[in-house]
Parts: sequence; C-alpha cells; structure tokens
Amino acid sequence: MEKILHSEKSYSAQSISDTSGSAQRMRLLAYLHLHGSINTFQAIMFLNILRPGARISELRAQGHGIVTHLGTLKDDQGREHQKVATYYLSTGPVQKVAS
Repeated sequence: MEKILHSEKSYSAQSISDTSGSAQRMRLLAYLHLHGSINTFQAIMFLNILRPGARISELRAQGHGIVTHLGTLKDDQGREHQKVATYYLSTGPVQKVAS
C-alpha cells in the first residue's frame, strides 16, 4: 500500500492522538477534501481511526455527501481482503439506494 504524504495538511502528534469522535470526523473530512477518497486501511493507519465506517455514518448524518465503494484491496502485508470500503466525497447530491 502506498503511503500518502500530507503535504498540505499536517496532523500534529496531539491531533492524531485525539481519539474523540469529533476529532476523528474532522481528520477524516479534511483528508477527503484534500485527497478525494480514503479506504479503510488508510483511515486506520494514517488517521488513527479505528472504525472509519462509524465516522463516515456520522458525517453522512451531518449532511456530508460521501459515497462508498466496496472492493478488493491488499493490506500493508500484501494480503488481499474482499469488500474493503473506499469512501469518496461526492460532488453532487447523494441518493440512497434501496437494498
């Protein structure tokens, strides 16, 4: 997995150590605005967010348009995982799809 440099937005040791839900949501939203997408592995490794799906759900409840794509990705050890979420910041209105 490629490490992503945070050239425009750096996270201090204090902010990355803050595990409150609000701090995690702020980091996740800032990352999405800067990079356009993030997957579960990246959110855990780079942003110190243990449950990215929960934070995404909370951001959606706040009105942020975030789309999820499930796909096969490799972890940092090269092992393949099925149905790993990649989250994208939507440029338009997001519609719920009936399941």
